[in-house]
Amino acid sequence: MTEQLQIPGLPLETELPAQVGVLVLGAGLAGCAALLAAAEAGRYAVLIEKTGSIGGSTVRSAGLSAFAGTDEQAAQGIADSVELLRKDLLEVGRHRNDEALVDLYCARQLETYRWLREHGVEYGEIHAASGQSAPRSHPSDTTGMLVHLLKAAGRLGARLVLDAPAHRLVHDGTRVTGVDVRRRDGSLHRIAADAVVLATGGFSMNPDLLARFAPQMEHALRQGGAGNTGDGLMMAMALGAGLRDTPYIKGTYGHFHTEHPDEDGTGILAVYKGAIAVNREGRRFVDESRNYKEIGDAALAQPGVTTWQVFDSRTMSLSNDEVPIYEFAGRRRAGMLLEADTIAGLERQVGLPDGALQRTVTDYNDAIREGRPDPLGRAHLSGGVGEPFAIEQPPFFAHPSGTVVLATYCGLTVDTRLRVLDWWGEPIERLYAAGELVGGLHGAGYMTGTSIGKAGIFGRLAGTHAADEESELEW
Repeated sequence: MTEQLQIPGLPLETELPAQVGVLVLGAGLAGCAALLAAAEAGRYAVLIEKTGSIGGSTVRSAGLSAFAGTDEQAAQGIADSVELLRKDLLEVGRHRNDEALVDLYCARQLETYRWLREHGVEYGEIHAASGQSAPRSHPSDTTGMLVHLLKAAGRLGARLVLDAPAHRLVHDGTRVTGVDVRRRDGSLHRIAADAVVLATGGFSMNPDLLARFAPQMEHALRQGGAGNTGDGLMMAMALGAGLRDTPYIKGTYGHFHTEHPDEDGTGILAVYKGAIAVNREGRRFVDESRNYKEIGDAALAQPGVTTWQVFDSRTMSLSNDEVPIYEFAGRRRAGMLLEADTIAGLERQVGLPDGALQRTVTDYNDAIREGRPDPLGRAHLSGGVGEPFAIEQPPFFAHPSGTVVLATYCGLTVDTRLRVLDWWGEPIERLYAAGELVGGLHGAGYMTGTSIGKAGIFGRLAGTHAADEESELEW
């Protein structure tokens, strides 16, 4: 029993049902949103989760949602718009996105934000992050978010069953009619359903699928939700489901370079608050304002793979414990940062070639003071936000940073009703999908906050549309 399950009010069941209106697979944000939306539409909805806890990749993420036009942005004086959000999504995705899904995200994001807030979700201080022309990363307590949604669904009669891994989708030759679920004793139990919503996450924890779809991630670290092994993806593919964006699987930069008890899975991105990234030769190797997936690719290409984020006390002063990727002080307390009073001392601690880091920092600082263009193209701190500043205020810090596959951001083809489409673009009747296993939104890149954002937006829509399917079951 996990700590999450000690919270009173979760609508937990121990027995698997025989038939339901809407059956949801996966207890991350997409699944919880779909469950609540289906229940709000008046259907008997049940969510089954393969592991013994809720959360999936949602609770392993930084908890940032990309919304535009919110009350929090207005309170901070941040100018943003749906048009700018759309522009950023397409540009970061190199226009390889499914524009219909981008438009769907943009059209429904603000109402989903309000829906989440109405159900008790709270957002903290807004920050800028990768791919954002305006600060729109809304931090939230992800576990608390899921609990709010599940409790609301439970009050409407929806139920949650844990330790219930789905085995196969059931298809009668015309449509999906349910799911075969494996019991704890290994036997199979069939749940009949009017509609099924796949919200089973990606496959960051499946080395075989990663080797097949992302051999470029061979040297990356791997983390993610324990259940993220691609089950829903493979079950849908067995019915002929199409795929999108698999060539664009990328790792996330900023993860501590080895396993560490205090590594929460998100890493830090001090580069977006003023740090530079250097390799084993003590040289910068990338424009640090770029998308952190692209920085991750560049880091994997460096000798020895491990790199360092180097920064000073000015960046440390921008630490924010509400936002894991900016929780620099927490890493300092956990002993995950190297620290020195001088750049020369930091260079020795890291073990870089004599004088290399000193030259790099001196050249970087001189270029900023003299107003010279950065040779790697850095003009801002993150995307188009923030101005670079000299690294000159002691003490100085270095965070050993690697690239980690936390999520795969690719997967099933869907239409704007979140119906899963086959290879020919036809709907697989009564099968819906939402969350990480949906392809098309991100295209060839990733903007911070759009994973949690699309989980909430598309999860809610998938549950609503699944609830519209006519019941053919005998109740």
